[in-house]
Amino acid sequence: MKKILYAIACGAGAFLAGAGFSMCGSAQGAAEAAPEFVRVADGEFYIGDSVYRYVGTNFWYGAILGSEGRGGDRARLARELDLLQSTGIDNLRVLVGGDGEEGQPSHIMPVLQTAPGVYNDTILDGLDYLMAELEKRGMKAVLFLNNAWEWSGGYGTYLEWAGAGKQPNPAIDGYPAYMEAMSKFVTNDSATALAITHARNIAGRTNRYTGRPYAESPALMSWQVANEPRAFAGDSVTKAAFADYIIATARAIKSVDPNHMVSTGSEGIHGCEYDMDLWRKIHEAPEIDYGILHLWPYNWSWVRAETLTDSVDHAFEKTVAYISPHYEAMHAAGKPLVLEEFGYPRDSMSYAPGSPTTGRDAFYSRVFNLIATSGMINGCNFWGWGGYGVPAHENWQPWDDYTCDPAQEPQGLNSVFASDSTTLAIIRESVEAIKRK
Repeated sequence: MKKILYAIACGAGAFLAGAGFSMCGSAQGAAEAAPEFVRVADGEFYIGDSVYRYVGTNFWYGAILGSEGRGGDRARLARELDLLQSTGIDNLRVLVGGDGEEGQPSHIMPVLQTAPGVYNDTILDGLDYLMAELEKRGMKAVLFLNNAWEWSGGYGTYLEWAGAGKQPNPAIDGYPAYMEAMSKFVTNDSATALAITHARNIAGRTNRYTGRPYAESPALMSWQVANEPRAFAGDSVTKAAFADYIIATARAIKSVDPNHMVSTGSEGIHGCEYDMDLWRKIHEAPEIDYGILHLWPYNWSWVRAETLTDSVDHAFEKTVAYISPHYEAMHAAGKPLVLEEFGYPRDSMSYAPGSPTTGRDAFYSRVFNLIATSGMINGCNFWGWGGYGVPAHENWQPWDDYTCDPAQEPQGLNSVFASDSTTLAIIRESVEAIKRK
Protein backbone atom coordinates (compact mmCIF):
# COMPACT_ATOMS: atom_id res chain seq x y z
CA MET A 1 0.00 0.00 0.00
CA LYS A 2 1.41 3.37 -0.98
CA LYS A 3 1.70 5.92 1.78
CA ILE A 4 1.20 9.57 0.86
CA LEU A 5 3.55 12.11 2.35
CA TYR A 6 1.79 15.36 3.02
CA ALA A 7 4.48 17.24 4.93
CA ILE A 8 5.55 20.32 3.02
CA ALA A 9 8.84 22.03 3.67
CA CYS A 10 8.66 25.47 5.18
CA GLY A 11 9.61 28.20 2.78
CA ALA A 12 8.05 26.43 -0.23
CA GLY A 13 7.33 28.87 -3.02
CA ALA A 14 3.56 28.68 -2.60
CA PHE A 15 3.74 30.13 0.93
CA LEU A 16 4.03 33.71 -0.23
CA ALA A 17 3.16 36.46 2.16
CA GLY A 18 2.14 38.63 -0.75
CA ALA A 19 -0.43 36.04 -1.78
CA GLY A 20 -1.88 36.00 1.73
CA PHE A 21 -0.44 32.66 2.87
CA SER A 22 0.72 32.23 6.44
CA MET A 23 4.06 30.67 7.27
CA CYS A 24 4.35 26.98 8.10
CA GLY A 25 2.98 26.01 11.47
CA SER A 26 1.31 29.36 12.11
CA ALA A 27 -1.92 27.65 13.09
CA GLN A 28 -0.20 25.23 15.43
CA GLY A 29 -1.16 25.74 19.01
CA ALA A 30 -4.22 27.76 18.01
CA ALA A 31 -6.69 28.53 20.72
CA GLU A 32 -9.68 26.28 21.25
CA ALA A 33 -12.36 26.64 18.63
CA ALA A 34 -14.48 29.73 19.13
CA PRO A 35 -18.12 29.22 20.12
CA GLU A 36 -19.37 30.16 16.63
CA PHE A 37 -17.42 27.37 14.92
CA VAL A 38 -19.42 24.32 13.84
CA ARG A 39 -18.42 21.17 15.71
CA VAL A 40 -19.62 17.59 16.08
CA ALA A 41 -20.92 16.07 19.31
CA ASP A 42 -23.10 12.99 19.83
CA GLY A 43 -23.84 12.61 16.15
CA GLU A 44 -25.02 16.21 15.70
CA PHE A 45 -23.59 19.50 14.49
CA TYR A 46 -23.42 22.21 17.14
CA ILE A 47 -22.72 25.92 17.16
CA GLY A 48 -22.05 26.70 20.77
CA ASP A 49 -24.67 24.77 22.74
CA SER A 50 -27.25 24.78 19.94
CA VAL A 51 -27.83 22.00 17.42
CA TYR A 52 -27.11 23.17 13.88
CA ARG A 53 -29.21 21.72 11.06
CA TYR A 54 -29.48 23.48 7.76
CA VAL A 55 -30.77 23.77 4.24
CA GLY A 56 -27.95 25.06 2.08
CA THR A 57 -27.02 25.18 -1.58
CA ASN A 58 -24.14 24.71 -3.97
CA PHE A 59 -22.64 28.01 -5.11
CA TRP A 60 -19.38 26.82 -6.63
CA TYR A 61 -18.69 30.09 -8.48
CA GLY A 62 -18.82 32.29 -5.37
CA ALA A 63 -15.08 33.10 -5.32
CA ILE A 64 -15.14 34.09 -9.00
CA LEU A 65 -18.20 36.28 -8.46
CA GLY A 66 -16.46 37.92 -5.50
CA SER A 67 -13.42 38.87 -7.56
CA GLU A 68 -12.78 42.13 -9.41
CA GLY A 69 -11.41 40.46 -12.53
CA ARG A 70 -12.96 38.50 -15.38
CA GLY A 71 -16.26 36.98 -14.31
CA GLY A 72 -16.40 39.02 -11.12
CA ASP A 73 -19.55 40.86 -10.12
CA ARG A 74 -19.68 42.01 -6.51
CA ALA A 75 -22.99 43.77 -7.00
CA ARG A 76 -24.55 40.49 -8.12
CA LEU A 77 -22.88 38.68 -5.23
CA ALA A 78 -24.51 41.05 -2.76
CA ARG A 79 -27.92 40.51 -4.38
CA GLU A 80 -27.44 36.75 -4.31
CA LEU A 81 -26.47 36.71 -0.65
CA ASP A 82 -29.45 38.93 0.21
CA LEU A 83 -31.83 36.56 -1.58
CA LEU A 84 -30.24 33.47 -0.09
CA GLN A 85 -30.59 34.88 3.42
CA SER A 86 -34.20 35.92 2.86
CA THR A 87 -34.93 32.37 1.70
CA GLY A 88 -33.36 30.90 4.85
CA ILE A 89 -30.28 29.49 3.14
CA ASP A 90 -27.20 30.10 5.30
CA ASN A 91 -24.77 27.40 4.13
CA LEU A 92 -22.93 27.56 0.78
CA ARG A 93 -20.71 24.94 -0.81
CA VAL A 94 -18.04 26.79 -2.79
CA LEU A 95 -15.12 25.82 -5.03
CA VAL A 96 -11.86 27.41 -3.86
CA GLY A 97 -10.80 27.67 -7.51
CA GLY A 98 -10.10 25.85 -10.75
CA ASP A 99 -6.77 24.44 -11.90
CA GLY A 100 -4.81 24.27 -15.14
CA GLU A 101 -4.93 25.65 -18.63
CA GLU A 102 -7.74 28.01 -19.59
CA GLY A 103 -9.71 27.70 -22.81
CA GLN A 104 -10.25 23.93 -22.66
CA PRO A 105 -13.68 22.51 -23.57
CA SER A 106 -16.06 22.12 -20.61
CA HIS A 107 -13.68 23.96 -18.26
CA ILE A 108 -14.49 26.89 -16.02
CA MET A 109 -12.76 30.25 -16.36
CA PRO A 110 -10.91 31.98 -14.86
CA VAL A 111 -8.81 29.44 -12.96
CA LEU A 112 -7.11 29.93 -9.61
CA GLN A 113 -4.01 27.73 -9.88
CA THR A 114 -2.26 28.10 -13.23
CA ALA A 115 0.75 25.91 -12.30
CA PRO A 116 1.70 24.05 -9.11
CA GLY A 117 1.71 26.65 -6.35
CA VAL A 118 1.20 29.54 -8.80
CA TYR A 119 -2.00 31.38 -7.97
CA ASN A 120 -4.21 33.91 -9.70
CA ASP A 121 -4.36 36.54 -6.98
CA THR A 122 -7.59 37.98 -8.37
CA ILE A 123 -9.45 34.76 -7.50
CA LEU A 124 -7.79 34.55 -4.09
CA ASP A 125 -9.00 38.10 -3.49
CA GLY A 126 -12.49 37.03 -4.56
CA LEU A 127 -12.42 34.12 -2.13
CA ASP A 128 -11.30 36.41 0.69
CA TYR A 129 -14.02 38.91 -0.17
CA LEU A 130 -16.71 36.22 -0.28
CA MET A 131 -15.67 34.82 3.10
CA ALA A 132 -15.59 38.31 4.64
CA GLU A 133 -19.12 38.94 3.36
CA LEU A 134 -20.31 35.62 4.80
CA GLU A 135 -18.79 36.53 8.16
CA LYS A 136 -20.72 39.81 8.18
CA ARG A 137 -23.96 37.95 7.51
CA GLY A 138 -23.45 35.04 9.91
CA MET A 139 -23.43 32.55 7.03
CA LYS A 140 -21.29 29.41 6.62
CA ALA A 141 -19.28 27.93 3.76
CA VAL A 142 -17.90 24.52 2.88
CA LEU A 143 -14.82 25.07 0.70
CA PHE A 144 -13.82 22.25 -1.64
CA LEU A 145 -10.21 22.14 -2.77
CA ASN A 146 -10.03 19.72 -5.71
CA ASN A 147 -12.28 17.93 -8.20
CA ALA A 148 -12.35 14.43 -9.63
CA TRP A 149 -14.06 15.85 -12.72
CA GLU A 150 -12.73 17.88 -15.60
CA TRP A 151 -14.86 21.00 -15.32
CA SER A 152 -12.48 22.70 -12.88
CA GLY A 153 -9.24 20.91 -13.80
CA GLY A 154 -8.84 18.64 -10.82
CA TYR A 155 -7.37 15.13 -11.08
CA GLY A 156 -6.38 15.46 -14.73
CA THR A 157 -4.50 18.71 -14.21
CA TYR A 158 -2.50 17.29 -11.30
CA LEU A 159 -1.56 14.24 -13.39
CA GLU A 160 -0.31 16.51 -16.16
CA TRP A 161 1.67 18.60 -13.69
CA ALA A 162 3.18 15.39 -12.30
CA GLY A 163 4.50 14.47 -15.74
CA ALA A 164 1.89 11.88 -16.75
CA GLY A 165 1.29 13.54 -20.14
CA LYS A 166 -1.79 15.11 -21.69
CA GLN A 167 -4.93 13.73 -20.08
CA PRO A 168 -8.22 12.95 -21.84
CA ASN A 169 -10.99 15.53 -21.96
CA PRO A 170 -14.45 13.94 -21.88
CA ALA A 171 -15.79 16.52 -24.35
CA ILE A 172 -13.30 15.17 -26.90
CA ASP A 173 -12.38 11.66 -25.77
CA GLY A 174 -15.51 10.55 -23.89
CA TYR A 175 -16.02 9.68 -20.24
CA PRO A 176 -14.85 6.03 -20.36
CA ALA A 177 -11.39 7.16 -21.51
CA TYR A 178 -11.37 9.98 -18.97
CA MET A 179 -12.36 7.78 -16.03
CA GLU A 180 -9.80 5.11 -16.91
CA ALA A 181 -7.08 7.76 -17.03
CA MET A 182 -8.18 9.31 -13.72
CA SER A 183 -7.76 5.95 -11.97
CA LYS A 184 -4.02 6.72 -12.05
CA PHE A 185 -4.34 9.84 -9.88
CA VAL A 186 -4.46 8.27 -6.41
CA THR A 187 -1.53 5.94 -7.16
CA ASN A 188 0.63 8.75 -8.55
CA ASP A 189 2.56 10.02 -5.53
CA SER A 190 3.69 13.19 -7.30
CA ALA A 191 0.15 14.15 -8.38
CA THR A 192 -1.37 13.57 -4.95
CA ALA A 193 1.50 15.40 -3.24
CA LEU A 194 0.82 18.47 -5.42
CA ALA A 195 -2.88 18.33 -4.56
CA ILE A 196 -2.15 18.00 -0.85
CA THR A 197 0.30 20.89 -0.99
CA HIS A 198 -2.42 23.04 -2.55
CA ALA A 199 -4.89 22.04 0.19
CA ARG A 200 -2.39 22.98 2.87
CA ASN A 201 -1.57 26.28 1.15
CA ILE A 202 -5.19 27.39 1.07
CA ALA A 203 -6.02 26.16 4.58
CA GLY A 204 -3.05 28.16 5.88
CA ARG A 205 -4.16 31.34 4.18
CA THR A 206 -4.90 34.69 5.86
CA ASN A 207 -7.90 36.67 4.67
CA ARG A 208 -6.79 40.12 3.50
CA TYR A 209 -10.21 41.68 4.24
CA THR A 210 -10.61 40.42 7.80
CA GLY A 211 -6.88 40.30 8.61
CA ARG A 212 -7.13 36.93 10.28
CA PRO A 213 -6.30 33.37 9.20
CA TYR A 214 -8.97 31.19 7.67
CA ALA A 215 -8.31 28.96 10.67
CA GLU A 216 -10.05 31.63 12.76
CA SER A 217 -12.99 32.36 10.44
CA PRO A 218 -16.46 31.77 11.89
CA ALA A 219 -17.82 31.66 8.32
CA LEU A 220 -15.97 28.43 7.54
CA MET A 221 -17.93 25.29 8.41
CA SER A 222 -15.64 22.75 6.79
CA TRP A 223 -12.77 22.24 4.41
CA GLN A 224 -13.45 19.58 1.81
CA VAL A 225 -10.89 17.33 0.13
CA ALA A 226 -12.49 17.34 -3.33
CA ASN A 227 -15.70 17.38 -5.28
CA GLU A 228 -16.80 13.78 -5.76
CA PRO A 229 -13.40 12.14 -5.21
CA ARG A 230 -13.26 8.63 -6.65
CA ALA A 231 -10.77 5.82 -7.00
CA PHE A 232 -12.06 5.24 -10.56
CA ALA A 233 -10.89 1.61 -10.30
CA GLY A 234 -12.05 -1.35 -8.23
CA ASP A 235 -8.76 -3.14 -7.50
CA SER A 236 -7.58 -3.28 -3.91
CA VAL A 237 -4.38 -1.29 -4.51
CA THR A 238 -6.20 1.67 -6.05
CA LYS A 239 -8.94 1.67 -3.43
CA ALA A 240 -6.37 1.59 -0.62
CA ALA A 241 -4.44 4.46 -2.24
CA PHE A 242 -7.71 6.40 -2.59
CA ALA A 243 -8.41 6.09 1.14
CA ASP A 244 -4.81 7.11 1.91
CA TYR A 245 -5.14 10.23 -0.29
CA ILE A 246 -8.36 11.35 1.42
CA ILE A 247 -7.02 10.83 4.93
CA ALA A 248 -3.59 12.32 4.22
CA THR A 249 -5.21 15.45 2.77
CA ALA A 250 -7.40 15.79 5.86
CA ARG A 251 -4.34 15.49 8.11
CA ALA A 252 -2.50 18.13 6.13
CA ILE A 253 -5.44 20.53 6.45
CA LYS A 254 -5.80 19.94 10.17
CA SER A 255 -2.07 20.52 10.67
CA VAL A 256 -2.57 24.18 9.71
CA ASP A 257 -6.20 24.58 10.77
CA PRO A 258 -7.09 22.51 13.83
CA ASN A 259 -10.25 24.55 14.48
CA HIS A 260 -12.42 23.54 11.54
CA MET A 261 -13.93 20.31 10.36
CA VAL A 262 -12.79 18.37 7.28
CA SER A 263 -15.15 16.47 4.98
CA THR A 264 -14.62 14.32 1.89
CA GLY A 265 -17.01 15.49 -0.87
CA SER A 266 -17.97 11.87 -1.58
CA GLU A 267 -21.01 10.76 -3.55
CA GLY A 268 -21.42 7.87 -1.13
CA ILE A 269 -21.16 4.26 -2.22
CA HIS A 270 -21.74 5.43 -5.80
CA GLY A 271 -18.38 7.21 -5.62
CA CYS A 272 -16.56 4.38 -3.83
CA GLU A 273 -16.74 1.72 -6.54
CA TYR A 274 -19.95 0.46 -4.89
CA ASP A 275 -17.86 -0.66 -1.92
CA MET A 276 -19.65 0.31 1.28
CA ASP A 277 -16.70 -0.87 3.36
CA LEU A 278 -14.49 1.63 1.54
CA TRP A 279 -16.91 4.51 2.16
CA ARG A 280 -17.25 3.49 5.79
CA LYS A 281 -13.46 3.21 6.28
CA ILE A 282 -12.89 6.71 4.96
CA HIS A 283 -15.70 8.35 6.91
CA GLU A 284 -14.96 6.56 10.16
CA ALA A 285 -11.38 7.88 10.10
CA PRO A 286 -10.78 10.38 12.92
CA GLU A 287 -9.47 12.94 10.41
CA ILE A 288 -12.91 13.07 8.75
CA ASP A 289 -15.54 14.77 10.87
CA TYR A 290 -18.81 13.75 9.20
CA GLY A 291 -20.34 11.69 6.43
CA ILE A 292 -21.08 12.95 2.94
CA LEU A 293 -23.24 11.67 0.11
CA HIS A 294 -24.62 13.02 -3.17
CA LEU A 295 -27.77 11.99 -4.98
CA TRP A 296 -28.78 12.38 -8.65
CA PRO A 297 -32.02 10.58 -9.62
CA TYR A 298 -31.84 11.49 -13.32
CA ASN A 299 -28.09 11.03 -13.78
CA TRP A 300 -28.32 7.64 -12.05
CA SER A 301 -31.27 6.54 -14.24
CA TRP A 302 -33.84 6.38 -11.45
CA VAL A 303 -36.08 8.59 -13.59
CA ARG A 304 -36.19 9.35 -17.31
CA ALA A 305 -36.65 12.63 -19.14
CA GLU A 306 -40.24 11.73 -20.02
CA THR A 307 -41.12 10.69 -16.45
CA LEU A 308 -39.69 13.56 -14.40
CA THR A 309 -43.07 14.71 -13.12
CA ASP A 310 -44.74 11.35 -12.53
CA SER A 311 -41.81 9.31 -11.13
CA VAL A 312 -41.09 11.42 -8.06
CA ASP A 313 -42.40 8.75 -5.67
CA HIS A 314 -40.10 6.17 -7.23
CA ALA A 315 -37.16 8.58 -7.09
CA PHE A 316 -37.82 9.23 -3.43
CA GLU A 317 -38.06 5.51 -2.60
CA LYS A 318 -34.66 5.03 -4.22
CA THR A 319 -33.40 8.07 -2.28
CA VAL A 320 -34.34 6.62 1.11
CA ALA A 321 -32.85 3.27 0.17
CA TYR A 322 -29.62 4.94 -0.89
CA ILE A 323 -29.32 7.09 2.23
CA SER A 324 -30.11 4.33 4.75
CA PRO A 325 -26.82 2.36 4.82
CA HIS A 326 -24.81 5.59 4.95
CA TYR A 327 -26.92 6.80 7.87
CA GLU A 328 -26.49 3.50 9.69
CA ALA A 329 -22.71 3.68 9.31
CA MET A 330 -22.49 7.26 10.57
CA HIS A 331 -24.97 6.66 13.38
CA ALA A 332 -22.76 3.82 14.61
CA ALA A 333 -19.70 6.08 14.33
CA GLY A 334 -21.40 8.94 16.19
CA LYS A 335 -21.06 11.32 13.24
CA PRO A 336 -23.59 13.46 11.34
CA LEU A 337 -24.49 12.81 7.69
CA VAL A 338 -24.92 15.53 5.06
CA LEU A 339 -26.66 15.27 1.69
CA GLU A 340 -24.51 17.94 0.09
CA GLU A 341 -25.59 17.50 -3.52
CA PHE A 342 -28.97 16.53 -4.86
CA GLY A 343 -30.45 17.72 -8.09
CA TYR A 344 -33.57 17.23 -10.16
CA PRO A 345 -34.05 18.60 -13.67
CA ARG A 346 -36.75 21.01 -14.74
CA ASP A 347 -39.85 19.55 -16.32
CA SER A 348 -39.27 18.21 -19.85
CA MET A 349 -35.51 18.78 -19.40
CA SER A 350 -36.01 22.50 -19.98
CA TYR A 351 -33.29 24.86 -18.82
CA ALA A 352 -34.83 28.30 -19.26
CA PRO A 353 -35.30 30.38 -16.08
CA GLY A 354 -38.98 30.44 -15.20
CA SER A 355 -39.77 27.14 -16.95
CA PRO A 356 -41.87 24.68 -14.90
CA THR A 357 -40.37 22.80 -11.96
CA THR A 358 -43.29 20.55 -10.95
CA GLY A 359 -41.19 17.40 -10.56
CA ARG A 360 -38.32 19.21 -8.85
CA ASP A 361 -40.62 20.92 -6.36
CA ALA A 362 -42.21 17.61 -5.40
CA PHE A 363 -38.83 15.91 -5.01
CA TYR A 364 -37.35 18.78 -3.01
CA SER A 365 -40.37 18.74 -0.67
CA ARG A 366 -39.86 15.06 0.09
CA VAL A 367 -36.11 15.44 0.70
CA PHE A 368 -36.55 18.46 2.98
CA ASN A 369 -39.26 16.63 4.93
CA LEU A 370 -36.86 13.72 5.38
CA ILE A 371 -34.34 16.10 6.95
CA ALA A 372 -36.99 17.62 9.21
CA THR A 373 -38.56 14.38 10.43
CA SER A 374 -36.33 11.32 10.03
CA GLY A 375 -33.17 12.19 11.93
CA MET A 376 -31.13 10.55 9.14
CA ILE A 377 -29.75 13.73 7.57
CA ASN A 378 -28.22 16.62 9.53
CA GLY A 379 -27.95 19.10 6.68
CA CYS A 380 -28.21 19.45 2.93
CA ASN A 381 -26.98 21.55 0.00
CA PHE A 382 -29.21 21.30 -3.04
CA TRP A 383 -27.66 21.68 -6.51
CA GLY A 384 -27.62 24.39 -7.18
CA TRP A 385 -28.00 28.15 -6.95
CA GLY A 386 -28.46 30.06 -10.23
CA GLY A 387 -30.05 33.07 -8.53
CA TYR A 388 -30.04 36.14 -10.75
CA GLY A 389 -27.94 34.51 -13.46
CA VAL A 390 -29.36 34.60 -16.99
CA PRO A 391 -27.97 31.86 -19.26
CA ALA A 392 -26.95 33.17 -22.67
CA HIS A 393 -26.17 29.79 -24.25
CA GLU A 394 -27.15 26.18 -23.68
CA ASN A 395 -23.57 25.44 -22.59
CA TRP A 396 -21.52 28.07 -20.79
CA GLN A 397 -19.38 30.36 -22.94
CA PRO A 398 -16.93 33.01 -21.70
CA TRP A 399 -18.21 35.32 -20.18
CA ASP A 400 -21.79 34.28 -19.75
CA ASP A 401 -23.46 34.62 -16.35
CA TYR A 402 -22.55 31.79 -14.01
CA THR A 403 -25.31 29.43 -12.97
CA CYS A 404 -24.58 26.40 -10.84
CA ASP A 405 -24.58 24.05 -13.82
CA PRO A 406 -20.96 23.36 -14.83
CA ALA A 407 -19.75 24.38 -18.27
CA GLN A 408 -20.36 20.97 -19.84
CA GLU A 409 -24.04 20.84 -18.82
CA PRO A 410 -27.10 22.80 -20.03
CA GLN A 411 -27.15 26.07 -18.14
CA GLY A 412 -30.23 26.12 -15.92
CA LEU A 413 -31.16 22.44 -16.07
CA ASN A 414 -30.46 21.82 -12.37
CA SER A 415 -30.20 25.44 -11.18
CA VAL A 416 -32.65 27.26 -8.92
CA PHE A 417 -33.17 30.81 -10.16
CA ALA A 418 -34.58 33.88 -8.42
CA SER A 419 -37.63 33.53 -10.67
CA ASP A 420 -38.42 30.00 -9.38
CA SER A 421 -40.99 31.27 -6.91
CA THR A 422 -42.58 27.90 -6.10
CA THR A 423 -39.21 26.30 -5.36
CA LEU A 424 -38.09 29.22 -3.18
CA ALA A 425 -41.38 29.02 -1.24
CA ILE A 426 -40.79 25.32 -0.56
CA ILE A 427 -37.26 26.06 0.64
CA ARG A 428 -38.48 28.82 3.00
CA GLU A 429 -41.16 26.56 4.48
CA SER A 430 -38.69 23.70 4.87
CA VAL A 431 -36.12 25.86 6.65
CA GLU A 432 -38.77 26.98 9.11
CA ALA A 433 -39.86 23.37 9.72
CA ILE A 434 -36.29 22.19 10.29
CA LYS A 435 -35.54 25.05 12.68
CA ARG A 436 -38.67 24.19 14.73
CA LYS A 437 -37.34 20.71 15.43
